[in-house]
Amino acid sequence: MAHGFGIIGCGMIANFHAKAIADLKNAKLVACFDTFPNSADRLAKETGCRAYHNLDEMLANPDVTIVTIGTPSGAHLEPALAAAKAGKHIIVEKPLEITLDRCDQIIQACEANNVVLSAIFPSRFHRTSQAIKQAIEANRFGKLTMGDSYVKWFREQKYYDSGAWRGTWELDGGGALMNQAIHSVDLLTWFMGPITHVTALCDTLAHERIAVEDVAAAVVRFANGAIGVIEASTAAYPGYLKRIHVHGSAGSAIMEEEDLVAWDFATPASEDAAIKQEMTGSTKTGGGASDPTAIGYHGHMLQFQDVLNALDIYLASETGSTVKLPLASDPILKVREIKAK
Repeated sequence: MAHGFGIIGCGMIANFHAKAIADLKNAKLVACFDTFPNSADRLAKETGCRAYHNLDEMLANPDVTIVTIGTPSGAHLEPALAAAKAGKHIIVEKPLEITLDRCDQIIQACEANNVVLSAIFPSRFHRTSQAIKQAIEANRFGKLTMGDSYVKWFREQKYYDSGAWRGTWELDGGGALMNQAIHSVDLLTWFMGPITHVTALCDTLAHERIAVEDVAAAVVRFANGAIGVIEASTAAYPGYLKRIHVHGSAGSAIMEEEDLVAWDFATPASEDAAIKQEMTGSTKTGGGASDPTAIGYHGHMLQFQDVLNALDIYLASETGSTVKLPLASDPILKVREIKAK
């Protein structure tokens, strides 16, 4: 089944959404909308989709079955509610929204209208992330003891000056922690489990005309008893690749962007050498450390495909028909292949 995509919000991240959709065999970018008509017109010209200057008109297009929302963080709610009401499935850029109440409204609207909702956290779909998650589930780390996340990036002042919404509580919802480090925080809690206690310091030390933090540090306690550190900054010149550490009584793993830089276990496994070889040197971009546009889109593509797979499964269940899924894009396929060698 081919899925028609509509993009809401045609800023920088929309370019990555469009590239990800273009790489999907069972999807097509059909439409785009932005409150700034010139932005929608630009994306439509570059991609060949239809530009809309009215959101309701785009949502009335029956060829649009799923939308991606890439508006400023604090402006996700309104288009999400409209899309859910129109019966469109929804993929929302991180964060889902900037307050729990606004997040809950989106979730409730999607449930009420029986549409699928997915928040963009593409780092979960990296092969390295999948390998670490599988090792945790196989208890290879033993008792988890520490989990740390370090995002020491750099943003020039012009980055914050480039949009009136940047660096504001009302639309950005936070600074280095909420905007830049959110992917690593998500991965850390995916690996280690929920956080129960936090002690933190935040400040604005290097940028002007912003209301949010450009430096943050926290010590956390996880529900499983482990302790961890979360650090985030957009004031660490020149900016470095993000790192995540997972440590336990029987093993440790460290990932730098998409690379494994440590993979050590008290009890070796036959696939360890292949995993280390396969997952070293895989980072192809700067990871956004100093340039917000220097990111890849393959994580988005894998997450988009995951959503489409889920929709096709629902379709098969509802119709009783057999739907062939594009398993070649399964993000953990490579890890399975390594284990089979």
